[in-house]
Amino acid sequence: MADLLLTDVLPRGYEHPVDVRVEDGRIAEIAPDLTAPGATTIDGGGRPVLPGLVEPHLHLDKAMLGGGDGTLEGAVRETAAMKERFTHDDVVARAEDVLRRAIRHGTTLVRTPVDVDPTVGLTSIDALLELKERWAGTVELQVVAFPQEGIAARPGTHDLLVEGLRRGADVIGGCSYAEDDVEACREHVRQVFDLAERFDVDVDIHADFAAGPDDPRHDLAAFVADVTAERGWGGRTTLGHVTTMAGLTPDSRRRVAARLAEAGVGLVVLPPTDLYLQGRAAPVAELLDAGVATALSSNNVRNAFTPFGTADMLDVTLLAAHTQPFGTAEGLDRLVDRGTAGAAAMLGVGGHDLTPGSRADLVVLDAPGVDHHTALLDRAPRRFVVSGGRLVAETMTTTTLHGL
Repeated sequence: MADLLLTDVLPRGYEHPVDVRVEDGRIAEIAPDLTAPGATTIDGGGRPVLPGLVEPHLHLDKAMLGGGDGTLEGAVRETAAMKERFTHDDVVARAEDVLRRAIRHGTTLVRTPVDVDPTVGLTSIDALLELKERWAGTVELQVVAFPQEGIAARPGTHDLLVEGLRRGADVIGGCSYAEDDVEACREHVRQVFDLAERFDVDVDIHADFAAGPDDPRHDLAAFVADVTAERGWGGRTTLGHVTTMAGLTPDSRRRVAARLAEAGVGLVVLPPTDLYLQGRAAPVAELLDAGVATALSSNNVRNAFTPFGTADMLDVTLLAAHTQPFGTAEGLDRLVDRGTAGAAAMLGVGGHDLTPGSRADLVVLDAPGVDHHTALLDRAPRRFVVSGGRLVAETMTTTTLHGL
């Protein structure tokens, strides 16, 4: 028996609205005039529908802490001081605040880097592992054990990362620029891959987060690609930020991009933070043209790294569109893929698209009678959000213009 029948919706690539029939949490059929006796029926009203949105790099443990001085150094320093006051309940409350915003905006899959160091210990990891279980079936969480302040630079962090992975963290994180010199940064990367091999988990590294390549600690993307290839971790390694690439010469960018593509390293570009702190973002169009798996994310919501944001991936998509030549319908489609199926694939989650057999994560945009391009440009509210075939959020808005 079908779980759900979503009627009269317009997926991308369709000229006319269709129905979507869901069974056992997955899309069973997409066609006009479907029937599903006994199923919950939702009338899409001719609205456009997208796959569930994906946040592949969202710091839930550090969200909603307030703004900073606009520098990377200041953000790290201020956040490190705030972590001394973190409690389990505080982390849970702030993280759930952002998760509620995210699901209201249609995000159904989140990878969250969670700080692990001698200051905060495992407080935040334990909180996010609790939320992973609590939110299962609504938002799927991948928890990353993340050494924001370095490994060698913060003695004791390595053992805490090991314990975080033992407790159930899904991914080992790294922060390649966080050590005192470039050789220590390279050793940081090697230790991260050692842990990935030991626990058979994916790697997610913050890398090259600077306005230019003057500091060699912020020019390690090619090194990470080399280690990825050596360890056989292609398709299982992701880099975040890589803002430094934007400051390289075109020939240098092409060489680095080719190496990343060859090694199977994915990139998550974080326009809100990178533009706020560095004034530039990684060259998404060039990366995609070079065959590099690339995705988009908010990174942070309302803290010293990014004082803004509502955990809305369509806002992030539009912000990315402002930075590079994505103004055409084809360009917008390219970016929407980076916030849906393309991002999910980078996280090792297949079947995250609007096709039969895919997980039924669906976002209906409140823009009846228009296509998804117009709905995106209008920042249309999310009328319905379905996760795993279950309605998890519904938003109703009305506007009346008087005197016209």
